[in-house]
Amino acid sequence: MSLSGAASPDLTAAGTPLPHLWLLRHGETEWSRDGNYTGLTDLPLTQNGEQQAVAAARHLEGVTFDTVLSSPLQRAVRTAQLAGFPEPHILPYAHEWDYGDNEGRSSALVRAENPGYLIWNDGVPNGETLAQVAGRADRVVSLVQAGCGTPADQDPASAPARNVLLVAHGHFLRVVAARWLELDPAQGRRFVLGTAAVCTLGWDKRTPAIVQWNL
Repeated sequence: MSLSGAASPDLTAAGTPLPHLWLLRHGETEWSRDGNYTGLTDLPLTQNGEQQAVAAARHLEGVTFDTVLSSPLQRAVRTAQLAGFPEPHILPYAHEWDYGDNEGRSSALVRAENPGYLIWNDGVPNGETLAQVAGRADRVVSLVQAGCGTPADQDPASAPARNVLLVAHGHFLRVVAARWLELDPAQGRRFVLGTAAVCTLGWDKRTPAIVQWNL
């Protein structure tokens, strides 16, 4: 979904442009292809995943990014590189949900064992809580909405950001989107996100909004 034809950029009360957060999910891995929970396991992209990452670049053409951020996991870093950003800034807390005992297991198998299971409601055994994932997501949102786009130990006034790109992971980016929109993190369940998909979080005037999703 995308929108076009906006009359003018969304502005702060001071008349400066509000920052936009672009999201890029990493390309396919063997586990994402097979429907396995992939949290902190550091898998590479498949050949198809690399092709997806290259293709994602077309959705980013013409955009000047003040900062490109990436999860520390190789599937995200490699996606950033193949999409045209060879040296993304590594954001240590932008990794995927730690799935605990479900790591590497098929989501279909987990649901077969517990037909009512839904990660957004039930969480994961011996892994991160949704609140912990949301806490990390909130750090990203605060960083970008402050107009900074660089780590918080730098002076935001020295690093204003109009467009920030974050390359990360499916569940984590869905929680980021929910928190950008000021929703409960469990509402991330409503934002389907494919591998190597591009999204833009921005504003409707001064209200946080989705500009485009799952391109």
